[in-house]
Amino acid sequence: MPTMADVARSAGVSVATVSHVLNGTRPVLPHTRQAVLDAMDELGYTPNTLARSLVTSRTRSIGLAVSAISNPYFTEILQGVEAETLRHGYSLLIADPHDDPAHERKVVQLLHERRVDGLIVAPSAEPGELLAYLDRHRVPTVLLDRVVEGPPHFDQVCAENAGPTSRLVTHLAGLDHRRIGLVAGLPGLSTSGERLAGYRSGLTAAGLPYDEQLVAYGDSASAGAERATAALLALADPPTALVTANNAMTIGALRTLRDRGLSVPGDLALCCFDDFAWADLFSPRLTAIAQPSKELGAEAVRVLLARLAAPDRPAGTVRLPCTFVHRSSCGCAETPEKSEQFEKSELLEKSELFEVSAQFEMFEKPEKGPDS
Repeated sequence: MPTMADVARSAGVSVATVSHVLNGTRPVLPHTRQAVLDAMDELGYTPNTLARSLVTSRTRSIGLAVSAISNPYFTEILQGVEAETLRHGYSLLIADPHDDPAHERKVVQLLHERRVDGLIVAPSAEPGELLAYLDRHRVPTVLLDRVVEGPPHFDQVCAENAGPTSRLVTHLAGLDHRRIGLVAGLPGLSTSGERLAGYRSGLTAAGLPYDEQLVAYGDSASAGAERATAALLALADPPTALVTANNAMTIGALRTLRDRGLSVPGDLALCCFDDFAWADLFSPRLTAIAQPSKELGAEAVRVLLARLAAPDRPAGTVRLPCTFVHRSSCGCAETPEKSEQFEKSELLEKSELFEVSAQFEMFEKPEKGPDS
């Protein structure tokens, strides 16, 4: 089995230089780094990651806790995380907390006990225990998608929520809808609160009053959205248009409308937060807010690696822009698809980080839990 010394001889460099290339402990000239990588490839050299972690006190691994099994939205985020960890030479360990606070705390502890260098976590609606654990053990952590209110103790990466939701409401109001309902997400999630705030600000911008009867909570799940949509349709003065606050709830709302023989947009106009791959295959095609899911995952990795490189810098929040995708479920005539992007805010500086290669590992998943 080839050794580090064999790689050094083949590349014409010192063993120390090979070590710097492997561990990222010192900048190495690009052509020298490439010579080392070529020698490793030619000799079939495989780094001893266990020995390397003992020397550096780093495992070059990242833990990811998101509900990727129960929520398809997080699957795209996972793709972004995976690609970026690979690009920077880190392993990825994955656990699904199923948005259950007790299970969330357990899986994060399991990831921490595997000695990951840092964590990326999409917190549940009740993250108190989770945050206390992370703070107590001083675990480098990025909160993903859902932010925690107040001065951040952890770095956070999320999408814009309020402005894009407001845009859906003003678009429907511009089509002469005066009774616009909202199927809102699970209370306690920052995404739910921000999208509700955006709904209210959109009503204000359109000169429409806020009517709490027009807000029904679908708890971020398809089944919950079925119940919420049914409740809105049962009102004495039901909505003529509907905004659904995530992709799972869009499916639930459409199922209820179908079961009642109602058409979109003939009987009810519909706009949704979250675009998904088959949204333009529905009839009618869905007008939606598209989140930059893969980029959110990639950005979370970059922010975490920047934190590992500078542990004492102040925590900050990155918000990435969403895109308004104009199709026809809102009641507009069928036209070529148009999109409009919202602006970013509060961007963190990005760091130049090391690149090598990566492996990926997954924890065994527990039984399926609720969507988010």
